[in-house]
Amino acid sequence: MWAIIAAAAMAGGLVALAGANMLGRYSGLTVPRADPEALTRMLAPHARLSTPSEGAGPFPTVLLFSGCDGPKDNLDTWSRALNADGWAALVVDSHAPRGLTDFQLWRLVCAGQLLTGAERAGDVAAAVAAARRLPQVDGDRLALLGASHGGWAVLEFLSMADHGEVPHALTRWPDGMETDPLDGIVAAILLYPYCGQVTRAARRGWESRIPALFLLVEADAIANETACRRIVAREQGRGLPVSEHVYSGVTHGFDQRDRAALSSLKFDAEATKDALARGTTFLDRAIGRAP
Repeated sequence: MWAIIAAAAMAGGLVALAGANMLGRYSGLTVPRADPEALTRMLAPHARLSTPSEGAGPFPTVLLFSGCDGPKDNLDTWSRALNADGWAALVVDSHAPRGLTDFQLWRLVCAGQLLTGAERAGDVAAAVAAARRLPQVDGDRLALLGASHGGWAVLEFLSMADHGEVPHALTRWPDGMETDPLDGIVAAILLYPYCGQVTRAARRGWESRIPALFLLVEADAIANETACRRIVAREQGRGLPVSEHVYSGVTHGFDQRDRAALSSLKFDAEATKDALARGTTFLDRAIGRAP
């Protein structure tokens, strides 16, 4: 009897601790903060820049942010397509610099226990500031691409930037971004992102007229697409250049071959090809290169 009561009390305590941890993470109260230079130094060794085979640049550049399991082959697939279309691609790894490559750790990211979107928005800010300093990069033509958890981070960055809220991982905005953190950002692609009610995108959205394309999955079992569609409808109603395309018959992460054992998610070549075409056309239109 007493053993059952003790076990129940312990379970209740663990639930309370998990809840307190999530509250602290989502509010930013328990998130370690760093100055932008320190965060940039942490991220830089793991970032990968690829450029088009022709031309010396500077090139319009897309910054890519992975899902909660870290950078996988889908970001390489997108980078190759972007390079072929004349865009440079900068893959930003949020996981390896923090030691979140082990399954037991990155699944906590997927569960929202570590590295929330509002915290990872600091990586987006630091990467944008660092990209602007690269000679191969056109700092006036930058785009953001976030897959799943990375899409959540991009959405939080857009909302926080427009509402004067510094991302949770940072003590302040990077130099040059204090007045207008979104300066030079010309477009955003959100691949099956998390859009739940804890996100700032769901609660208040953003204000800047940055073209945004949501590529969503019907009946998405990982990141419910209906929440994202509500955001799209609301932002369209406010006159912002936001659009969506919903894929049916595919799973979350349809563009990713590399996945965890026992995962129910499946790669879909046809949907991936379509997403790459839609994404590159959308980006070209954003900078006036396509009709």
